[in-house]
Amino acid sequence: MSPMTSQPPSQPWRDGLSEAARVVWAKHDFDSDGWLPLYRHMADSAFVAGRLWDEWVPRQVREHIATALPGGEDDARRLVTFVTAIHDIGKSTPAFSCQVEQLAAHMRAQGLDMPLEKQMADRRLAPHGLAGQLILRDRLMEEYGWRMPKTHQLTVIAGGHHGVPPTDSAVQELDERWNLLRAPGSADAWKRVQTELLERAEHLTGVDERLSEWRALALPQTVQVLLTALVIMADWIASNSDLFPYFPGERNTDPERSETAWRLLDLPAPWVPETSEETVTELFASRFDLPEGARPRPVQEQVVEAARALEGTGLMIVEAPMGEGKTEAALAAAEILAAATGVGGCFVALPTMATGNAMFGRFTSWLGRLPGMPEEAASIFLAHSKAHLNEEFAAYLGGGPRLAADTDRDADDDPGGAALVAHRWLRGRKKGMLASFSVGTIDQLLFTGLKSRHLALRHLAMAGKVVVIDEAHAYDTYMNTYLDRALTWLGRYEVPVVILSATLPTARRRELVQAYTGAKKADHPEVEEARAYPLITTVGPEKAPRLYEPKASGRTTDVLVEPIDDELTVLTERLDRELSEGGCALVIRNTVARVHEAAGHLRGHFGEKSVTVAHSRFLDLDRAERDALLLRTYGPPAKVDELGGCRPERHIVVASQVVEQSLDVDFDLLVTDLAPVDLVLQRMGRLHRHPRGEGQSERPTSLRTARCLITGVDWTKNPPEPVRGSRTVYGEYPLLRSLAVLLPYLEAEDDTGRTVRLPDHISPLVQDAYRETGDYEALAPAGWARALKDAGEADETHRSKKAREARDFLLGPVARDGRAIIGWVDAGVGDADDDRRGRAQVRDSGESLEVLVARRYADGTVTTVPWLEGGRGGVPLPTDSVPAPRGVRALAASGLRLPYQFTLSGRVLDQAIAELENDVIEAWQAKEAHWIAGELILFLDEDDRAELAGHRLHYTESDGLEVTRAE
Repeated sequence: MSPMTSQPPSQPWRDGLSEAARVVWAKHDFDSDGWLPLYRHMADSAFVAGRLWDEWVPRQVREHIATALPGGEDDARRLVTFVTAIHDIGKSTPAFSCQVEQLAAHMRAQGLDMPLEKQMADRRLAPHGLAGQLILRDRLMEEYGWRMPKTHQLTVIAGGHHGVPPTDSAVQELDERWNLLRAPGSADAWKRVQTELLERAEHLTGVDERLSEWRALALPQTVQVLLTALVIMADWIASNSDLFPYFPGERNTDPERSETAWRLLDLPAPWVPETSEETVTELFASRFDLPEGARPRPVQEQVVEAARALEGTGLMIVEAPMGEGKTEAALAAAEILAAATGVGGCFVALPTMATGNAMFGRFTSWLGRLPGMPEEAASIFLAHSKAHLNEEFAAYLGGGPRLAADTDRDADDDPGGAALVAHRWLRGRKKGMLASFSVGTIDQLLFTGLKSRHLALRHLAMAGKVVVIDEAHAYDTYMNTYLDRALTWLGRYEVPVVILSATLPTARRRELVQAYTGAKKADHPEVEEARAYPLITTVGPEKAPRLYEPKASGRTTDVLVEPIDDELTVLTERLDRELSEGGCALVIRNTVARVHEAAGHLRGHFGEKSVTVAHSRFLDLDRAERDALLLRTYGPPAKVDELGGCRPERHIVVASQVVEQSLDVDFDLLVTDLAPVDLVLQRMGRLHRHPRGEGQSERPTSLRTARCLITGVDWTKNPPEPVRGSRTVYGEYPLLRSLAVLLPYLEAEDDTGRTVRLPDHISPLVQDAYRETGDYEALAPAGWARALKDAGEADETHRSKKAREARDFLLGPVARDGRAIIGWVDAGVGDADDDRRGRAQVRDSGESLEVLVARRYADGTVTTVPWLEGGRGGVPLPTDSVPAPRGVRALAASGLRLPYQFTLSGRVLDQAIAELENDVIEAWQAKEAHWIAGELILFLDEDDRAELAGHRLHYTESDGLEVTRAE
């Protein structure tokens, strides 16, 4: 341990300092006119950094940093506390100190001269982070003999502690303005103070004994990023005046002050995973809520064995059918890999907020059974912009030790249990992912590949966890560009990663391995050549990939597929015939407009109550209730019973893609628009998903064979032509490739030829549809080659364009060791937030216009929409004052994403925003209404209608939002 650990946290930093060094200030509280000396903030920051290192930083992160230093972990701790202590040394400059004339006068009295602030027009060239970088650089060169190029890898940490490492040009420009660092006429006095403060930090953190030896360092960029993140984190904590209050005079040096602050912060410790010696069966029985007598499936057993064989960090790709328990297998692997590597948490990334919400309860149930959890509480976070609407997550917002103390848990009865808390400090868009355990959208991971402010914090958050990526096939070229770059950095951080997919093309499998390991495309051909299914691929640092071929569970579903015309009368007649004995049908459309069109026509025949609609264009609360209703009605029989649901005798659900991944639902018959073949197979996974026998609403006799009817195609053309909406959503080429592999089944004359067997046919169909080749003749049925070639070339052009667009703000790859992260996020996007603009930066979806919806009556009064449940409907929303908290929360939960009409056209989008901004209510912008302040509000009239940017909007509780052109 460094000398820092044996020193009181405050007194030594002051003792012996010159009066000149004592009056240099770090912070000023303009309300109380109090000020905090720089040496005091240095002491506070170093103290926090030491405590973070000892009590919060996971073992894997500590080891990653320690490996880069000759003295191992002892060197690492010294370095962490040192770079944190001196991060604000740039405040001991004229360019910073001139800002508060009252304090500047004290410094002038000690010989530290400086011009008035208004006389230093160029002081913007010397932000204190960059100034500190140059001051430390000169110190390392003059006192410890470092060569200038070597200094940058260490000094850039001070330069980047406000979230953006400086650029080479900024360094050069300040180098030419030395008067900003040391005022002419008193340059020696300034230099003495800077040196005195640096010497104090060097001595008290113990680096004065090490800096000469560190001259030969070649710090990996990953280490530089982690050190920067720890400095940022320690600085934010030490700058919190609620924890470290400003006191007049010497009270700021009270030795108990820092200890009290750390106790008040009460930051939850990381998970310390334990190596499990349990058999696979024992492991699953103790971690998951399995039915009595259930045994792990072969895929799950093989995943556990493969994780144990990795013996440390690595990448695991699990390809297995829907319903094989991949999620439980991934969590079991995460526990094993965490114990082997020493990470302190887990992050599960999913495609959408809905899938994240659905995962959250399963995730917390697993956490409650994990060994090695912190004794008091473990930190948890739901990582998406609407997390506050999730009632289960909201239950963890009670705050730190109070929630842990109030948790009703008997340690003797449940030794593996732990309290979970959404800790008050570990919340928000930049700090939330620092929690030990998190579930969220894939955006959180993609942001680690996006050049943005405070990116180092996102890297620290990921570096200390096992990362699980679910539904890996769900991401397009644009998103995959960011995902691959994120994987590249995760590989260099030695973060264990588990990737799950039911339908993964072999080329994509190879790209994932290549991104994580840094291998070249020609390396490891066996990864792309493997055709087994299920398949588990693992690869570790400097290890060749290993392929496992577990058996399927034996659960198979034979699905008869056939084409059906796209006429609504044909659909209605067919459903009437198929459901003559009862049964539940799922009709999936690729656009919401087609959902509404089909539902309206079917209701005219079957009746209003016999047809339910599900899509993404509902209010947040309505969408959540609709998902819950589908689970209560069509979920696993045991779940339906548990939730008090009842499966109807005959019903039709007309849905968009929202049912593909987020819902465990089971239907007797499927009608689906043509989609890329992997998504068609995902949709088939909603057919006969759960066994149902006597007493569990048995399937009608005519529907005991699973059937999938494929529509949304003009079958009279050659090649058949998908409808326009499907081509807009997916592109023509993937749809034609899907048709090409499905055509033999669709044209077969008997049931044997029409049968798609799940899971046996999943991999062959997906690999054939995504096979990379320029031989269109070999891919196409007779007469298709020309159309396929034209569509293929257009698709390649489109994907190349999207990849180029994604690279505009793409973080660079990891550079060689010793290369400083100067300019690391230059020309970035600024802040990357998990909001509509932030998501648009890593998703090729355009800027999505999101509004909150309220009702405005003819007399001008405003309420929340009246049908919301739980007392949230019809709550008054006064326009001349801040609404009551109940109304604010209900309105915040009434978010609605407007459709493509308001994103594809810049003119329409701009007009819509302008019209909505005209309706802004000033009283709602107050701090007390922070959940709705700054949001755009769409006011519906008493008939739930509105006009916006030349479009008519109509919202109904049953069908969600419908949009038509006003003309």
